Amino acid sequence: MSRRTRAAIGLGSNVGDPEAALTAAVAAIAALPDTQVLGVSDLYATVPVGVEDQAEFRNAAVLLDVPAGPDPETGAIALLVALKSIERAFGRQERGRWGPREIDLDLLLFGDAEIRVERPEAARSVDPEKAPRLLEVPHALARERLFVVAPLADLVPDAIPPGWGETVSEARERLSAASPPNAVRPLGAWDAAARRWLSAPAAD
Repeated sequence: MSRRTRAAIGLGSNVGDPEAALTAAVAAIAALPDTQVLGVSDLYATVPVGVEDQAEFRNAAVLLDVPAGPDPETGAIALLVALKSIERAFGRQERGRWGPREIDLDLLLFGDAEIRVERPEAARSVDPEKAPRLLEVPHALARERLFVVAPLADLVPDAIPPGWGETVSEARERLSAASPPNAVRPLGAWDAAARRWLSAPAAD
């Protein structure tokens, strides 16, 4: 039996119908060979970071059981190649860094591995500014991005990713305290039977 590990994927979209895009992306990820979805976070509405003059994003995260590969680098690259293939199939367009996204799939965690390795061509982003970048796991910017940490904390609140020095839930609390109240807003929980997010009831 091949070795297995848990991987966390961050999802984002703000072009077209972002919620529909993320719902379809979860299905596409679940359909990857030898991949099991262990959990899907709540869906969040998030204020753009970096380039503010664009539509609000929808963000989520997915926790997977995947092949570990002969070593973490090989296993992570194989998963990343599959994620980039999904992005291209969903019509991901070439744009500047932090700009609008039809779909964005980021490898956030790959077990307890700390990885820094050159990406092969098939694992590179369609965006020229990002294409040559190394694959870094845990994702290099994740710890300081509430729109990443909030959904990740739904799935692995007590995990301490390599190099973080705090749990994912502690990172969420720290970033929430330093962010505007509406920077990241939960919209609804994932319904595994319906395979979609169910909107949260409106507050009285």
